[in-house]
Amino acid sequence: MNPELLQAYERADYVVYGAPDLVIRIGEPNPDLDDLIEAGGGESAAFITAANPFGESQDEWENKLAMIALAQVLDGKYPCYSGEGRDPKGGWNPEPSVLVIGIARADAEDLGRRYDQNAIVFIEKGRPPELVVLA
Repeated sequence: MNPELLQAYERADYVVYGAPDLVIRIGEPNPDLDDLIEAGGGESAAFITAANPFGESQDEWENKLAMIALAQVLDGKYPCYSGEGRDPKGGWNPEPSVLVIGIARADAEDLGRRYDQNAIVFIEKGRPPELVVLA
């Protein structure tokens, strides 16, 4: 992965929709995120997308189909919350994503690879969110 793309992932806002939205940032502890993980009965979570494989922009329809496929894989297995990855400077379009509560790191990495992602965000309760490079 090129350094610019890696830097974009590291600086992104990973947003879980809510009132208010929950913003996850790499390396920044987040007590509200820990509370959400605990409320979901988990010790960990992952922020995953199926959109834009290998960081290459796809059209909206392709991304919707990929996210539907991901939702079907996750359905009934884990508590999930919809969201999106955002460039805080607005340099790229938001990317539909999901926060998956209770998923093990290896399973999250496998899902990311299954949907040709360069990276996922993995969170262990009580620790800062971590960017996990898959490519």
